[in-house]
Amino acid sequence: MIKLMKFLKAQDWFMIVLIAGLTVLQVYCTMTLMDYISNITKSIQYVYIHNNPAELGVEVNALYKSYLLTVDSSLSREEVLNGFWQMVTNMMQGSGIAVGDIASANVGDIWFNGGMMILLATGMVGCQMVISVMASYVSSRVATSIRKAVNDKVTSFSLAEINHFSTASLITRTTNDVQMFQMTLLLMMRMFLTAPVTAIWAILKIQSVSWTLMIPTVVGVVALVVFLVFLLVLVMPKFRLAQKLLDRVNGQTRENVNGIRVVHAYNAESYQEEKFATTNDELTKTQLFTGRSMAVLMPYITLIMNAISLLVYWFGSSLINDGVTSYPEVLSMMMLSTQIVMSFMMLLVMFFMLPRASVSAKRINEVLETKNSIVDPEVEKPLQDHGSIVFKDVSFKYPDGDNNVLSHISFEAKKGETIAFIGATGSGKSTIVNLVSRLYDASEGEVVIDGVNVKDMKQKTLRHLVGFVPQKGLLFSGSVKSNIKFGAPDASDEEVIKAAKIAEADSFIQEMDSKYEAPISQGGSNVSGGQRQRLCIARAVVCHPEFFVFDDSFSALDFKTDRKVRENLKEEAKDATKLIVAQRIGTIMDADHIVVLSEGQMVGYGRHEELLQSCPVYRDIALSQLSKEELGL
Repeated sequence: MIKLMKFLKAQDWFMIVLIAGLTVLQVYCTMTLMDYISNITKSIQYVYIHNNPAELGVEVNALYKSYLLTVDSSLSREEVLNGFWQMVTNMMQGSGIAVGDIASANVGDIWFNGGMMILLATGMVGCQMVISVMASYVSSRVATSIRKAVNDKVTSFSLAEINHFSTASLITRTTNDVQMFQMTLLLMMRMFLTAPVTAIWAILKIQSVSWTLMIPTVVGVVALVVFLVFLLVLVMPKFRLAQKLLDRVNGQTRENVNGIRVVHAYNAESYQEEKFATTNDELTKTQLFTGRSMAVLMPYITLIMNAISLLVYWFGSSLINDGVTSYPEVLSMMMLSTQIVMSFMMLLVMFFMLPRASVSAKRINEVLETKNSIVDPEVEKPLQDHGSIVFKDVSFKYPDGDNNVLSHISFEAKKGETIAFIGATGSGKSTIVNLVSRLYDASEGEVVIDGVNVKDMKQKTLRHLVGFVPQKGLLFSGSVKSNIKFGAPDASDEEVIKAAKIAEADSFIQEMDSKYEAPISQGGSNVSGGQRQRLCIARAVVCHPEFFVFDDSFSALDFKTDRKVRENLKEEAKDATKLIVAQRIGTIMDADHIVVLSEGQMVGYGRHEELLQSCPVYRDIALSQLSKEELGL
């Protein structure tokens, strides 16, 4: 948790210092209030005794009756009582009972003590309110900064880091874990100083009256600490497990929602529900264990507090009988004992939450401290060419993999050329275009764009050159226009419409109710697969990139639309270099160069006509889709 304190700014530290000062003021009001509670109790008692001396005992009653026989009958009751208590004060000067206080007791003392109690209680509540507002403000600001930092860090991750954590885990760390840290920080600011200052101040006040009255409080606090430490050791592993299970629940929920069409298509609802129920039941059992364990806490605290009250009254009654103290002081000590127990309870509950927050903070720090496998160079090399891509003996394996996914791949594409990649599933086609966009870095060899190794240019510079169209057409919630302008927010409406026409998307957009302002659901779930792909192509076109990367981006288009889009691109973006990953021979047969892949190896390179004669793998793929007559064989 300490590492996350770096997100506290100077303004936050100033507020924390202010919270500390207000906390001391709050405790001062609380402790002084206890004194005035004792004083008002004494005042009420003394005023009553002052007005009813006959109820003090047989000796005082007899003395009062004798005194009445000696006074002038014309005196008022108040004058008689004042005279009597003056006489008693003179007779019993220095006695055990505070006769002087009784003699001078009046209703004004009650009003004064009551007024001070109201004033102190108001000050105490005011301090608590200001502390709560400032603590909430600071904790919210810090949580906002942490969420932004985590989000920025995740955005900078390559696919290697994303796959290491999993999407569901990253979502949980950004939301649930940050919220847990925020709650704990809030409680720390409200309790961390309040509890120990209150406890120490209250202990000193009790000790100043009587060590005997400290015994019940000390015993109660020790019993409370021992129990909470035992409880903490018992449930802490379960808290760690609960966070991991929450990741799994989030992951399965996300999987079910994203794959709902496949689930329905295969009548797999029961299977998915059973898989979810297994994880959900495990999480429920874990939370029930921690919840039931925590449920014991409050009854135990109540038992301890009642036991302390009983012992304080027991010991206090003996001290009253011995003339060491008075009932108002015992009552005040009782309240102070309660304050001590409550303070330790707050401290221990806070320390009970700290391990949970530490787990969350550790998970957050794991994200923030993860070193990116893809980093920008300190000094960026200037581009030396325009529109060229060269793979120089490139090999690649995944960070946790043992074997190469690509081995010794070499080819070159010049400005305006089209280079296509074809091969069986898993042959490494998509991996090659991921290396071009530097979503991964090559394990061996060099990927050179515009005469510069991609590792020697900043990611922002590289991706500004590339218009990437992914295999799965992904759209974002918003409008048609906002999705097309995603990579070029300054594009004009005319550029948006032109890009849509090149991608053959304008026709179906014009049929929508709001045309280019028509809403798009998250992921593009309210448009078809072919429409998604065309909008994704338009999104790349509007950026006017040097390189187009199509990762099987024509698969959902019919042959006519596929051909028309490629013709539009050839005419409108003739200077752009195009890399096309495809499964259909018809999509790539007019490419300038075709790279044939098999199990990560480059088994063919050339034009369509050449590969039909020289590459058996390409020939087999072509014959599986078209007849010999169509291929001209």
